[in-house]
Amino acid sequence: MGEENRDDKTDSCGEVGPTSSPKPEPLTAAQFLSWKQRKDEEEAAKKAEAARKRAEDIASGAVQMNGRELFLHEPWVFDNELY
Repeated sequence: MGEENRDDKTDSCGEVGPTSSPKPEPLTAAQFLSWKQRKDEEEAAKKAEAARKRAEDIASGAVQMNGRELFLHEPWVFDNELY
């Protein structure tokens, strides 16, 4: 009386789907290298964009420079001959 009949099948997590998942195809070396190259290019593009934005912010004075950036942009600040 308290049981409900379900047409769909659920697994132990409660998700609806087939009871046995199909075995995925093995990844070939060429597929991996293609994925890795694409991933590295995306990461390099993100880093380049962040560096470009940081340079713009430094040039406009919106952010404070760290020591390395200060040394590269204003090396006269570190001239010890003045003292």
